[in-house]
Amino acid sequence: MQTTTYIQTHPLTEAFEYLQHLLRLRLQQHFEAKAELPNVEGYEWLDRMEAAHPLKEFMHTHLLSHDECVLLLIALLPHLKPHFFDSIIERYLPEPGDFPQIGGTRGKQFRGFLPTGETALFLLGGNDMNKRLEIEELFEADHFFAKKNILYLETPPDREPQMCGRIMLSQAYIDRFTTGKVHRPKFSMDFPAQYIETQLEWEDLVLNQQTRNQIGELERWIKHGNELMNDWGMGRKLKQGYRALFHGPPGTGKTLTASLLGKYTGRDVYKIDLSMVVSKFIGETEKNLSKLFAQAENKDWILFFDEADALFGKRTNVRDAHDKYANQEVSYLLQRVENYNGLVILASNFKSNIDDAFVRRFQSIIYFPIPKTKERLILWQQAFPQAAQLSASVNLPLLAKKYELTAASIMNIVQYCCLCSLDQGGQAISMDDIVYAIKREYGKEGKML
Repeated sequence: MQTTTYIQTHPLTEAFEYLQHLLRLRLQQHFEAKAELPNVEGYEWLDRMEAAHPLKEFMHTHLLSHDECVLLLIALLPHLKPHFFDSIIERYLPEPGDFPQIGGTRGKQFRGFLPTGETALFLLGGNDMNKRLEIEELFEADHFFAKKNILYLETPPDREPQMCGRIMLSQAYIDRFTTGKVHRPKFSMDFPAQYIETQLEWEDLVLNQQTRNQIGELERWIKHGNELMNDWGMGRKLKQGYRALFHGPPGTGKTLTASLLGKYTGRDVYKIDLSMVVSKFIGETEKNLSKLFAQAENKDWILFFDEADALFGKRTNVRDAHDKYANQEVSYLLQRVENYNGLVILASNFKSNIDDAFVRRFQSIIYFPIPKTKERLILWQQAFPQAAQLSASVNLPLLAKKYELTAASIMNIVQYCCLCSLDQGGQAISMDDIVYAIKREYGKEGKML
């Protein structure tokens, strides 16, 4: 009995075959002196692509031109068909890479052909100077690709032509066009930010009403900011993005608030590790920040700078070269924060530590005070797990009234008491146990009970 074997083709097969045809025609035009290139600017290959493929969907949604579609395919090739160019070029040349008109470069570890701006010029423009100049405009800073941080040219070595820079496709779009999913960036030296989330709810965040109301202002901007700027036309009058300062003692809910804002508005929140951003070497801090903001651009992320004093502190009088470059870092950061089109939150224990230039540009300055008696009572009532047994001696209203503690300190105390209870076979937690734990917590902070 004869069986039929079905070979499943890749959804982009038609697109790659079109590129292959286009490259061969260009090479024939060059080596066989063909005067004219047949008109190949049709969309048949795009029409034959799988309808639900994310690349086709993206091209249709943004009404991309033929040249823009092809440029995206060229940028995607090294990630899906790394030997595409070499396999075709070697038929015309004794050795790959001996044809400078097509550009291209090699990586340090990846030895395949990496397309450059010159590659796009050759494929889409050939020898037509006017057409080549049109293609160069696809890499301009005001083009859709650059504005949305989708595709750009890597900066070439000093004094070399711009178009010899490698075509770089954002990792988010590589993920989107290859797997259909956008993966969160991994914490690294190139991306010194940690994704943070919480299992808690707004009810678990105990704050005074004024602070609550101010946080509500941030929620409104996240939900309606795009509509305000675009549909209502305020983008002409207002700076893009939103900047907020959270200030107050440690443990009062600043980080939790940032996490909850992300959770309830569907935004990813990234906490910046300033120890990996700030460098003693001149220019390195700016370089690290540039990488961070470049990845965050147009992602609708919330960027949370905890203990922001280290980076956003007051500028000093210039006494030496170190002061000069430190002040330049602050100026550069001010510019990057102002140009970021998402929500940036700076957190500091003291508002006075933040440079005045930043303070003037915050749309919201929110104070997180140490909880008052009423709020501390709610925190005590919510802190103990249901499985924990409290003895009759425990007086939560008295604890709330007598001991000035933050939410984080109360949770540390409850954790200590619960662990001691478990170690003793689930023995009920007494008032003395809690007071002893409070003494421990005060001691950590250098305070006397």
